[in-house]
Amino acid sequence: MSEIDPITLSVLAGRMEQIADEMDATLFRAAFNPIIAEAHDASHGLYHAQTGDTLVQGKSGLPIFVGVMSFAVKAVIEKAAADGDLEDGDIYIFNDAHIGGTHLSDMRLVRPYFRDGELFCYLASVGHWHDVGGNVPGNYNPAATEVFQEAFVLPPVKLARAGEVNQDIIDILLRNTRLPQSAMGDLNGQLGALDLGVRRMDELLDEYGAETIAAALEALGHRAEALMRSELTDLPDGRWQAEDFLDNDGITDEPLRISVALEIRGDQMTLDFSGSSPQCAGPVNIALPTTVATAYVAIKHIFPALPANAGVMRPIEVIVPEGSLLSAEFPAPTGGYTETILRMIDVVFSAFAKAAPTRVVANAYGTINALSIAGKRKNGQPWVMFSFYGGGHGGSPETDGLNHGNAPISTATIPPMEILEAAYPVMFRQWALRPDSAGPGAHRGGLGAIYEIEVLEENGAEAFLFGERGCFAPKGIVGGGDGALNIFSYEQEDGWHHPPLTSKMRGIRLKQGQAVRLETPGGGGYGAASDRAPEAIARDVARGLISAAEADRTYGTDWREGQA
Repeated sequence: MSEIDPITLSVLAGRMEQIADEMDATLFRAAFNPIIAEAHDASHGLYHAQTGDTLVQGKSGLPIFVGVMSFAVKAVIEKAAADGDLEDGDIYIFNDAHIGGTHLSDMRLVRPYFRDGELFCYLASVGHWHDVGGNVPGNYNPAATEVFQEAFVLPPVKLARAGEVNQDIIDILLRNTRLPQSAMGDLNGQLGALDLGVRRMDELLDEYGAETIAAALEALGHRAEALMRSELTDLPDGRWQAEDFLDNDGITDEPLRISVALEIRGDQMTLDFSGSSPQCAGPVNIALPTTVATAYVAIKHIFPALPANAGVMRPIEVIVPEGSLLSAEFPAPTGGYTETILRMIDVVFSAFAKAAPTRVVANAYGTINALSIAGKRKNGQPWVMFSFYGGGHGGSPETDGLNHGNAPISTATIPPMEILEAAYPVMFRQWALRPDSAGPGAHRGGLGAIYEIEVLEENGAEAFLFGERGCFAPKGIVGGGDGALNIFSYEQEDGWHHPPLTSKMRGIRLKQGQAVRLETPGGGGYGAASDRAPEAIARDVARGLISAAEADRTYGTDWREGQA
């Protein structure tokens, strides 16, 4: 294979990233459901023809998909090898989380890309479909004890064979969703994104030739590995540990440990998750592909200059004990994977803070608060409002944490209130920052939010919540304080109630005019509260971000001397 000069490599890297970015944008514009169209819970990329390793990933989708989609492509490679019938124009589709990672809501499409009759690479698309069957509309079932209670499970099958779409597969998909029009729209959007990817790859190879592009892809992997090794050599050698807990698994009210030992030796790093809790009955388990991908996401946050390429992981060993909730076996439920991977990122950050505190931020709010409100309109048409909600990010070495941000597993956006109110029979009584929710510190955490959502439909609705951080607050680092806990409440005729399991509940019946309320956590603080500038405290009090009483309690009263 020919050598490639650095300038050409940089140009080609940009061109291929642009292909993935354009595929992202195509789906975002075409998707029917707001989780993809507005929140950008989707991703596209290019993958190695033999190994399935990530070569290039779009920048607008979820970072967690960088790692898990390589497992999805590997599953297709194995399927094609077993069947022996891979052709140009084939498209595979599946949602099996134990094979492809994340959860069953994420529908994966994988398409081989051929050049002159030879397999060159794979293109892949993944998007969070609004509803894929199961016991709970929106599929976040906090009481699931097996995947079959979360959604229908589709193994890798051919949606298209040599360019001919198999209508039988589409019929099965649409029969297993409460929202077939939304599913069909999202599927067409993903197919359109893959078609565009093929056209753009044709144009790129027509211009530069297959040999040059293949050389560039190989060089990008080597460069990613070299960059990772260089970053590691700049850090001290040692071993550092951290642990944190999930509230419960939605079935039994017992905490679940997530533990990591971070070790750096020269240009290599180990993340050892031994000591984490065993596989549990409820849906906070995650499959091994998800765990490995989450390790990559945490690393990418710590080393933001690294590219989205599998070469980054070559110097890193991820140890996951068999039988743990981080390597769950089929048919263990995985619907709440987001909560577990957020805790994984938290413990990696907490451990890394002991090794290189200027490289990390304090814990973010640590839950997407997957809230589904569903019902039927007067005409019998079902509706499902599924969304996730924001909170405070952790303080950093340079500044306070972001107020009301989205989870650090994604570059997604929180769907706007106006979009949700226009699409569903609900009204937001409140959408505001949550005062006194930030963890104190030299740089405080960001503030959480308050959402209060009233049902307008005269037939009422049913609500389901899958959240976390109701018992274990987001941690500060380097002496910073913890953020506020997550609080969920729901309205009934006799007043407001809280879930027995704090952060998870299903089957909440709501009449017209009744509401649910989320008070989301703030981020942890960075550095000792005693080091915070009095004028910064006074400014927060003046803006209503923290009450005077809370400021006195967490920072002392000296800040009052700086008031105007």
